[in-house]
Amino acid sequence: MKKNITYSIIVIAFVAAIAITISSYKNKITAEANTSYSLLQRTGPSAQTPEWESIKLKAVKLEAILKQKPDDTKSLLAMASLFIQEARGTGNYSYYDKAALKYVNEVLEQDSSNFDALTLKSLIYLSQHHFTDGLAIAKKANTINPYNAFVYGLATDGNVETGNYDSAVATAQRMVDLRPDIRSYSRVSYLREIYGDYPGAIDAMDQAVNAGAPGEEATEWARIQLGHLYENTGDLKNAEMQYSIALEKRPDYPYAIAGMARLAASTKDYQKAIGLYIKADGLINDMAIKEALADVYTLTGDKQKAQETMKIVIDGLSTTAESGNKDENIGHYADKELAYAYIKTGDYSKALEHALLEYNRRPLNIDVNEALAWVYYCKGDYSKALPYIKTALKTGSKNPTLLCYAGLIYAKAGDKVNAKTLLSSALTSNPNIAEDLKYQSLNLLKTI
Repeated sequence: MKKNITYSIIVIAFVAAIAITISSYKNKITAEANTSYSLLQRTGPSAQTPEWESIKLKAVKLEAILKQKPDDTKSLLAMASLFIQEARGTGNYSYYDKAALKYVNEVLEQDSSNFDALTLKSLIYLSQHHFTDGLAIAKKANTINPYNAFVYGLATDGNVETGNYDSAVATAQRMVDLRPDIRSYSRVSYLREIYGDYPGAIDAMDQAVNAGAPGEEATEWARIQLGHLYENTGDLKNAEMQYSIALEKRPDYPYAIAGMARLAASTKDYQKAIGLYIKADGLINDMAIKEALADVYTLTGDKQKAQETMKIVIDGLSTTAESGNKDENIGHYADKELAYAYIKTGDYSKALEHALLEYNRRPLNIDVNEALAWVYYCKGDYSKALPYIKTALKTGSKNPTLLCYAGLIYAKAGDKVNAKTLLSSALTSNPNIAEDLKYQSLNLLKTI
């Protein structure tokens, strides 16, 4: 009898727990549906620009329309696009992507096959590093309109990030055939870089820059990527020219300032680099800029500031990653970035944990394999690192950081011939890469 009573109590408790969970989930969905979003006030120089005034004016007009006609799909999508634009401009993706997704989903609730809503949802998911989902939505949109160039760009991004490189080449080719513009040329450039064609990548990115309107964020972003390509090939003079032009066309553009900071660090002008990184960090919330600042602090011997800055990076990325792991619909996956951050703090167990999380999501991506290989190398597990670095090299990428990692791993695995070839290829043009990695690679190259 007592056994039956105990069993009944357990069943009742279990049912009650399920009911509470369902109720809590429904309340969360209802709360999110009723949440209203608006533009957040900018601070600093970006708050004084005519562009910001124009964005605020657009938002006010759209809010007025939606107050009168809350189901107006055109205005809902325009507001979503505005939020996506603001996320890119401020770095506040966690807020603006969620805001944009709310409006996009409202449109899809009215029409699940709305092409523009599907493309924006794919874009948001890709931005949040939900690459498999973003690719799936892009494919669905493509079946609705197979003649839209933008959706082929989304498919290209999704294919690249999930490691489907042959498919990425095909979708990029289709995109540029339909519309040769800044978006398509920049994707062609990235694919050429992935396949080891730096001259072709530089040419395509130069075409992307020339196809854009000077001063627009997309144009200057492409110009920064062109500068990166020059840095990787050791042409620091042309890299500096690109960053200077970007700052002329778009004053206080944080990514151009960060580019100048990298160049200053390359000449060992660390105080100038620190000043520039701090300035860039004050203009946009980007953990990569903070991490670069920590690297320079390390080079100056200021371990305390380096540790303090890396703690900010890890805390920020952890919050972001946690949101992505808890919510399959929204929340930025940041495990690859966390893996590298933990390497710099010497916590290789945490680095491995996050590298494996990312690898399990997209095991075919070369960047993810590179990250996992480097974690194993730092842990001293050289035999485990080898198969992942081989996968990372499968497209023939000539990225100097990747080649240095590969050379060091091959050397530790006992393959000095391949190690020498890889390190020589990486360092021939004297690329602007992490100083400690370059030093370590050069020293090893002298001994083999």
